[in-house]
Amino acid sequence: MIRTLQLALCLSLAVLASSTLTAGEHGGSSPKLLTIITSDSNETQAMALILTMHYTRGGGEARILLCDAAGEMAVADSEMGGTVVQPADRSPRQMLQGMINAGVTVEVCAIFLPGQGLEQSALVDGVGVAQPPRIAELMASPDWRLFTF
Repeated sequence: MIRTLQLALCLSLAVLASSTLTAGEHGGSSPKLLTIITSDSNETQAMALILTMHYTRGGGEARILLCDAAGEMAVADSEMGGTVVQPADRSPRQMLQGMINAGVTVEVCAIFLPGQGLEQSALVDGVGVAQPPRIAELMASPDWRLFTF
């Protein structure tokens, strides 16, 4: 019950934050959002994706990088992130697929696949492999905000 209330509060704050950010507080141009998810926690993955989703729905540009245990969400035959969370009534995997379908760039860390003994063909459609120089460039840019979970 307490977790449900916490998640509902976070969702409410996310909606408020996204509407505030898109209201033009940044002189008409919102910063872009790089969301890095490493956690294997279903709730943490869901919250990161919910917040990122609200940001993009408000017109912001986002990119998602899955590293460590969270990279398993991008592996086609994995169950990671498959548990439905409330009150969203969707799993992190479903949310991730929705982000991919909406055109958000989703990538796994460059060391994830070799570390797991996997090839890129093991990933779900629409997920790529990040290039460290490009991610480092985004992280250093004042146009991008870093959001880590």
